Amino acid sequence: MAVQEILIHPDDRLREIAKPVTFPLSDDTKQIIRDMADTMYDAPGVGLAAPQIGVSLKIAVTDTLWRSDEVRHDPDRPGGTRDLKVWINPEFLWHSDEMATWEEGCLSIPETYADVKRPAAIRLRWFDIDGQQHEKDFDDFQAVALQHEFDHLIGKLFIDYLTPLKRNMITKKMRKLFKE
Repeated sequence: MAVQEILIHPDDRLREIAKPVTFPLSDDTKQIIRDMADTMYDAPGVGLAAPQIGVSLKIAVTDTLWRSDEVRHDPDRPGGTRDLKVWINPEFLWHSDEMATWEEGCLSIPETYADVKRPAAIRLRWFDIDGQQHEKDFDDFQAVALQHEFDHLIGKLFIDYLTPLKRNMITKKMRKLFKE
């Protein structure tokens, strides 16, 4: 297990646009993915993008089952309860016109939550760790989690969806915490 340090807003590296991943994956890239999963579960969180650990690659990991209390309670029980997904070079093919509002938080903006409005459903194309391309529709919490994580790949944070006043208040709070 190699838990990495999670960058905290307003670290400038969180605003960089990630670079595409090439295949076949190098051993270093495979290790980054393992480290990302370990870091996400340790935090604990339901998603983590490579830029959040200072790696400028288009990779994210999620485990939306990890969101439920019974899974958090005993994630390593026999039979497995984890549902780790690896998303490499993801791209949105479609967003629904219908919007949904969910309370979001972020490992890079600790102890901060806000309602964010996003498309309720999405169609996504991505590659897995074997270089196989996939395409699928997602909705509800899964769609929100994917949009949130993939925003990190283009240098965007969930607070960018908030009013300038709220965003500035959160940034000031993070600067104060970061200095302490």
